[in-house]
Amino acid sequence: MTMAMSAISRQAGSPYAVGDGGLAAGISFAEIDWAGRQVRIEYQWVGPAAAFRAGNDEAGMPEAPWLVFLHEGLGSLSMWRDFPARLCAALGCRGLVYSRPGYGRSTPRAANESWGADFMHRQAHEVLPALLGALGCDSCAAPWLLGHSDGGSIALLYAARYPLRVSGAIVLAPHILVEQVSVDSIARTRKTYLETDLRVRLARHHADPDSAFWGWNDIWLAPAFRHWSIAEEIATITCPLLAVQGLDDEYGTLAQIDGIARCVPQTQGLELAHCGHSPHRDQADSLIAACTSFIQRSQKGDIS
Repeated sequence: MTMAMSAISRQAGSPYAVGDGGLAAGISFAEIDWAGRQVRIEYQWVGPAAAFRAGNDEAGMPEAPWLVFLHEGLGSLSMWRDFPARLCAALGCRGLVYSRPGYGRSTPRAANESWGADFMHRQAHEVLPALLGALGCDSCAAPWLLGHSDGGSIALLYAARYPLRVSGAIVLAPHILVEQVSVDSIARTRKTYLETDLRVRLARHHADPDSAFWGWNDIWLAPAFRHWSIAEEIATITCPLLAVQGLDDEYGTLAQIDGIARCVPQTQGLELAHCGHSPHRDQADSLIAACTSFIQRSQKGDIS
């Protein structure tokens, strides 16, 4: 399928807009033309608006960075909780948080729509560029991407396809290939969804929890997906890259960030003890400190 790149936003919020008094007030929606239909995207700006032009031009310092947060395979805007706001506060910058189509309060999957093995590619190459265009971000400085799990893979794919549009990337528990541990855990999650109150709990974060769950679960357990790999594609990434892996992650192992480091030599790896699949929840303070240091050092030119 192809996507029309034109997009229309409601309450479009360029990251350089000021006047909201600090934290972004509430959640907004943008509309993009994707997969042959109009799709509504739930989004929110977090962080101090005044920080956007905090760079000291006379001293030759770079403009303040801004971040785009890319959620996990069962995630949404709300499931990030306060992590984006906390990280942006530590950096003194703005952040864009959104729910991909099929998640949160964004447009659910169509009743007959099944995701293919290229579903993360389409999010990276089609949806994210369309959303940034709808929000007027095309003329902004290139953002940093921070992605978790599937969102980490999407961040890698975007950085590989659009190297001039990314200042840097931080990926938490990313996937570049399918491990058996991932398949086994996702199969257990399917059983949990069918036999427990997981659907009810997901409904707190998704208008259509079945859309979110089955879109993700069905493709990850599809036999055709077992051979999915983006290792070769990400070799074109040129930006600074921090890859984070929890040592107790039930959905992936160090093979993921080790593989990234082999493909992208400038990668800096971070292994977190006592940490499962969600470093931003299990080790939030340590992660915020690491991300802040990494971005600040990159802004100073200390990281290639």
